[in-house]
Amino acid sequence: MSEEPVIRIRRPRRSAAAIQQLVGEFAESGLGPSEFCRSRGMALNTLKRYLKRHGEAGKREPGYGGLVAVELAAVNPARRQAGESGLAVVVGSGHRIEVGAGFDAPTLARLLSVLERL
Repeated sequence: MSEEPVIRIRRPRRSAAAIQQLVGEFAESGLGPSEFCRSRGMALNTLKRYLKRHGEAGKREPGYGGLVAVELAAVNPARRQAGESGLAVVVGSGHRIEVGAGFDAPTLARLLSVLERL
């Protein structure tokens, strides 16, 4: 019996930018890894590899993932009397994220996800 040779088709490699976009789309999709991969026609292990190399963990620099010193600012008495409570984060580069009382946590999570990719 003669066996026919198996022909494997190799897809072109994705660029780093394409991988980063795919990782971002997965993060924003709300789908589980298996569901996302089925919808894109890709292997689950491929997504896992992309997440490991280009995802949140891949962007951390040495020392970044540990504890970070923070400074608590004094509460403005006028705001305290008005019952207003909020949160402001200022990073070393001077960028500021501020949310007021009753902020939408899912929206803030999406914003942080986008900022982490910058």
